[in-house]
Amino acid sequence: MTNNVEILRYAAFTHDPEGGNPAGVVLDAGGLSDAEMLAIAAEVGYSETVFVTDRDDESRTFRIRYFSPAAEVTFCGHATIAASVILAERIGVGRLVFDTKAGEITVDTVVDGETLRATLTSVPAHSRPVAEQTLDETLAALGWSRDDLDRAFPPHVAFGGNEHLMLAAGSRERLADLDYDFEGLRSIMTREGWTTVNLFWRESDERFHSRNPFPVGGAVEDAATGAAAAAFGGYLRTLGTGSDEFTIIQGVDMGRPSELKVSIAEADGRTRVGGGAVAMEVPALPGGPAASQGLQQAGGPAGPRSE
Repeated sequence: MTNNVEILRYAAFTHDPEGGNPAGVVLDAGGLSDAEMLAIAAEVGYSETVFVTDRDDESRTFRIRYFSPAAEVTFCGHATIAASVILAERIGVGRLVFDTKAGEITVDTVVDGETLRATLTSVPAHSRPVAEQTLDETLAALGWSRDDLDRAFPPHVAFGGNEHLMLAAGSRERLADLDYDFEGLRSIMTREGWTTVNLFWRESDERFHSRNPFPVGGAVEDAATGAAAAAFGGYLRTLGTGSDEFTIIQGVDMGRPSELKVSIAEADGRTRVGGGAVAMEVPALPGGPAASQGLQQAGGPAGPRSE
């Protein structure tokens, strides 16, 4: 399937090929069918592959689609960052405009020292409290109890292009101990329309640690989740807590440390999420490095999601 298609493999939200979240990027996907894009994403084996289906380099506008190994997803932050850095390397830095199924996403690319950085601006973000019964079901699937939660951060469902459940761990140790019922959590998330469960712990108002189970996309966990970070900005804005600028540290417990720079950009909750991206030296194919880093596949269909 991949023989006649150029697939670039970049790790996003890092400058180290051994860190960050791997993404596949196909810059010339205009002639591919939905089935072909899904098959390529499954063959690549990362949590997402982004496909540029239409492009105008002069106006710097692009139509893009995202596929996990299981299904098309609405929006993916880390794949957007990866594609943006690649495009900036090829056509120069500046603003890029992406037409996605979640809406228009702008990305500003700049040279930062000897590296490129990309910062996306999300659609308007917001959040609402999660239903009590749904919360109890989710905690049971995670193997958590309400005593494991930080009561300063009430559980919410947050939106930043799609929906993510926000759960605050009461300690770093609770966040580090992730061993959940994959099929049980996937069933709940599919029913509720959630993309990830954003588990986080506050080190300070300017620094959070996060983990994102992603069973609906066929992955146990993601190493960096830009869409969840955008939704998290909307969540903090709804609560009226914390700083307007903060850093999310993710992927440490997977062995792929990532750093996401986040700021709440607008009064409507639009969130900026930025970081670097770097070419990966060795493809992580299914059953290889990706599987060992928690990106293993799971069988069965999943509905449209984003990450």
